[in-house]
Amino acid sequence: MALQENRCAARGKFRKEQTGTNSCPAVKILRMKQKNKEQYKRIISFFSTLLILGLLTLEFAFVWYVAYSDKLLLPFYRRGHWLMILVYALLTLTVSQASGGYKIGYLKRSDVLYTQSIASVIVNAITYAQVCLIGRQLLSPIPLIILTGVDMILLAAWSYLSSCLYFRLYPPRKLIIVYGSKAAAQLVLKMSMRVDKYMICESIDIAVGLDKIKEELARYEGVIICDISGADRNDIVKYCFEESKRAYISPKISDIILRGADEIRLFDTPLLLCRNSGPSAEQRFAKRAMDLLICIPALVLFSPVMLACAIAIKAHDGGPVLYRQTRLTIGGREFEVMKFRSMVLDAEKDGKPRLATEDDDRITPVGRFLRKCRLDELPQLINIIRGDMSIVGPRPERPELTEEYSREIPEFRFRLKVKAGLTGYAQVTGVYDTSPFDKLKMDLMYIERYSILLDLRIMLMTVKTMLLPGQTNEEQHIYSVVLPQQEETESDTERKEET
Repeated sequence: MALQENRCAARGKFRKEQTGTNSCPAVKILRMKQKNKEQYKRIISFFSTLLILGLLTLEFAFVWYVAYSDKLLLPFYRRGHWLMILVYALLTLTVSQASGGYKIGYLKRSDVLYTQSIASVIVNAITYAQVCLIGRQLLSPIPLIILTGVDMILLAAWSYLSSCLYFRLYPPRKLIIVYGSKAAAQLVLKMSMRVDKYMICESIDIAVGLDKIKEELARYEGVIICDISGADRNDIVKYCFEESKRAYISPKISDIILRGADEIRLFDTPLLLCRNSGPSAEQRFAKRAMDLLICIPALVLFSPVMLACAIAIKAHDGGPVLYRQTRLTIGGREFEVMKFRSMVLDAEKDGKPRLATEDDDRITPVGRFLRKCRLDELPQLINIIRGDMSIVGPRPERPELTEEYSREIPEFRFRLKVKAGLTGYAQVTGVYDTSPFDKLKMDLMYIERYSILLDLRIMLMTVKTMLLPGQTNEEQHIYSVVLPQQEETESDTERKEET
């Protein structure tokens, strides 16, 4: 089995330590220590966040007093200086929290550093605008530029030391995976890329029976549940709850829909209410207002970049700059999306729609750069202002491809509950060649948990995706291994169960 290569080297030693009944005093003591350590995880995270926030704020306080406080036309009194420093601290906390910069142990060390660095640039840019407004004149940005550079050094040291401390106190969990089809192999390989967090020591087919699975599960700290029937999954989840073990579950479509349910009570009977109507009227109004407030200034701000892109495309082959294509938005309504042309002319001579791949020979050299930095999407700011799209939402698909996907995945049209987006949850958390079924799941997660704050977080994460595009599944060899036994896809198994 190809999965054998991903098993932990310490498996034999671990099994020897766990041999015997669950009532062994040594095992009980070990479990008690693990539970006690878990209680302090949030405390460690809190003080780590407090430390870096305090250091960044002290840096700004120094720059403020030395470089800016005496240059104001109407200087502040003591409390005014304190308020300015407090605003900087709150802004840093909000932007870093929204972009996920404090997720030590959850994100990779490099991702924490990149996210925090982007947050630092955004915060210092906003702060410079505030300083100029308060000073009623254009002040020198050099002190804040130097501050940003020092921030980067400080953040690099903090992310490295915090991650080292976290993983020293909380080593990777020893896990077992319970699978029902080959779809589990992709999940295993993705989790195996985070050996600092997950240690997959064993895999077991659901066909061996629940008694055998529970016996094996007792030896590990958690279980990964992927693509098994609802009844079996419920039994395993209840067992994990009883034994206080972690369960990582690959969700079904119905699970994601339930995440957006409201809790209500009918007298003394609890109920879950699934409204299944997408964002409320108030949310749609706020989302539209935010789209206009951001996109109109952004169109003006990025016009030099768009002009440069247009010149590069025209100079390369003399063809048209823009590419228009029919896509679907909310309710299945068709509209013409605009993009900078990134492919050769007549890329689909036969008239059949073809999905672009990372190494597609139809993509021009200029187009490859535009796609990598997501600059080919900039003309869609006009689509957003027109009302065809929103800044954040599921990416619009062509009617032909939607029809094709819907034959394999009937739920694919669920994405049309909201307007199509320039960026989306699937784009910032997935990769270029994420499967349509996984994209559907991520889009539904966005729809069912929609909020303005989530939109802002996705926008911040989009900046990181533009600057640091991730590897594709093909580049990471995610699709190179399958588990034995069954050959059905996850969507096939789920549909059979629901039927």
